[in-house]
Amino acid sequence: MHKRSRKPARRGATASGLVFSFLETAEAVEARLEAAVNPLGLSLAKLAVLHFLADAKEPLPLSALAERQHCVRSNITQLVDRLEKDGLVRRRADSNDRRSVRAALTAAGTRAHAEGMDALRQVQRAIMGPLNAGDAESLRAALKALGS
Repeated sequence: MHKRSRKPARRGATASGLVFSFLETAEAVEARLEAAVNPLGLSLAKLAVLHFLADAKEPLPLSALAERQHCVRSNITQLVDRLEKDGLVRRRADSNDRRSVRAALTAAGTRAHAEGMDALRQVQRAIMGPLNAGDAESLRAALKALGS
């Protein structure tokens, strides 16, 4: 999780106040998600890589993981190093390209992925729990408008 230092914003309906409130809320949600997977020895970044590999159902080149994670290859290399050290992935030579390396889930990685996703689902339900259906739909529409 990346900590951003920012000056306290005046709350209110101003554009600046709403944007800072949105960012603070996003950070709080991210912190809750990180806290949910941390006891499993995971981070959101590690879980994302496990998720990409589980979805692919086959070993993926590190370059493809970097692209999906929206980061540079050196970051994925370090992340895969940590996952490999934890026994959750293993590297395999790419039979089609000797210069390329693929990451593959291990059995432990498959279990960690399932446990991590379950932990995320539980905290996501807790986060969304206070919202009624109308509030949730309004939030969905607002987020869509902000993202376009």
